[in-house]
This record gives sequence, C-alpha cells and structure tokens, in this order.
Amino acid sequence: MKHLLFILFLLPLTSYSQKVYSVKYPNQSDVKVYVVDYENQCDLKVFKVDYPNQSDGNNGLWYFVDYPNQSDKKIYFVDYPNQSDLKIFFVKYKNQSGWRDKSKQHLMY
Repeated sequence: MKHLLFILFLLPLTSYSQKVYSVKYPNQSDVKVYVVDYENQCDLKVFKVDYPNQSDGNNGLWYFVDYPNQSDKKIYFVDYPNQSDLKIFFVKYKNQSGWRDKSKQHLMY
C-alpha cells in the first residue's frame, strides 16, 4: 500500500516534462509558438537540451523529440506574434531559461 501511494504521489511530478515535437500544421498543435527577436519580448526563455532527462519540469528546458507520440506537447511555429499562444526566446545558456510571464505557464503543463 505504501508503494502504491508513493507512485501515485510521484506520477504528477514526472508528467510535467517538456519534450516537444514541432508539427507541420497548426491544427495538429497543442500550443502555437512565435520566436521573438529580443528577450524582453518573450513569455518564456527556452534552452534546447541534448538529452530527454534534462527536460524535467516546466522551466524552459526543452528537448525536441523525433516523433509526436514521444512528446508531451506538440508545438507549431507561427509567422506572426498575434497568431501565437506563447512567445519564446532561445537562450544560449541553461541557467538563463525560465518564465518571464507566469500567466502563460499553464500552456506547457
């Protein structure tokens, strides 16, 4: 019984990883994303990690998977900011990633 409770407690913690897949059409996506030119324009600062186990949590560490069934979120990159649900900026270093606008944080859960 203790083991079952422990597993049920940890299950929500592990379901928030950010493995993403970039789809070809907007209707296939969970979130529409626009990449901004400047950091101060974004909702989320994203760092692309090299391995899936580095993408733990909802803190802007994204791992791009090869197949849609491996992803937690399917994203579509739009051409204009007004078409997006989320504006992101790619950062160079892991410690720079994170949310600037926490009101949009629910989009990646």
